[in-house]
Amino acid sequence: MTDRRTRTLSPAPEDNRKLAQRVSKCYTNAVPVFHLSEDIAFPSPALADETGLLAVGGDLSVERLLLAYSMGIFPWYNRGEPILWWSPPERAVVTPSEVHLPRSLKKALKKTPMRVRIDTCFAEVIKHCAKTPRPGQRGTWITADMREAYLELHAKGVAHSFETFEDDMLVGGLYGVSLGGSFFGESMFSHKDDASKVAFVELARVLTAWSFDMIDCQLPNSNVMRYGTKVVPRKLFLELLALSVKKPTKVGKWTSASTEASPTEA
Repeated sequence: MTDRRTRTLSPAPEDNRKLAQRVSKCYTNAVPVFHLSEDIAFPSPALADETGLLAVGGDLSVERLLLAYSMGIFPWYNRGEPILWWSPPERAVVTPSEVHLPRSLKKALKKTPMRVRIDTCFAEVIKHCAKTPRPGQRGTWITADMREAYLELHAKGVAHSFETFEDDMLVGGLYGVSLGGSFFGESMFSHKDDASKVAFVELARVLTAWSFDMIDCQLPNSNVMRYGTKVVPRKLFLELLALSVKKPTKVGKWTSASTEASPTEA
């Protein structure tokens, strides 16, 4: 999960030889990038360039997004750009049951009056993730098209939000996609100190109770590394993911999983 800048609903990946006939290749600045057609298909993530850029184009349909996540690929692009698809050479992942809380955070959580709800205001969470200013970042990568796409995933029961409240006011949260035994974190926001951290701790508690394999934080950064996140090479990540997505997906709202308790009570 990065501020970058049950059943499986997706089709199975196709043989690369068939993909070669359906996905045309173009070049940007002499770096090979695959140009996607209307067909719901992706090239192998192993073909991504050194930055992790794999393909350009396509759409943000539910079917394409779920196929992308099942293959370790995610969309990330700025307003005015075509859709860019990425599979980084290294991935930041954390096992929910092994989440580490720094001592200072543990002390803060013991005193917090904040509580967490799940899937009660997904649209508000993604709106705040898009509009909350971030140091060193201009604008947002969460475009209107991206918001609509993830709202559709939420309507299908595979995208979820963890919402931190204080006195019935939304002060932080996060959202992501669930597929098999993996949760793919997309973005988080805080309007109050530790609000997104409280949401993340509750996410880890719920996923641990459900025996999830991992939380994909996508790109390593100081925010996610504090939780005991490991950086693994793409090859290992894809091997772990291939096993994880074979598990049944918990489709539907997760609201009943919320304790509305502080993290120290959970």
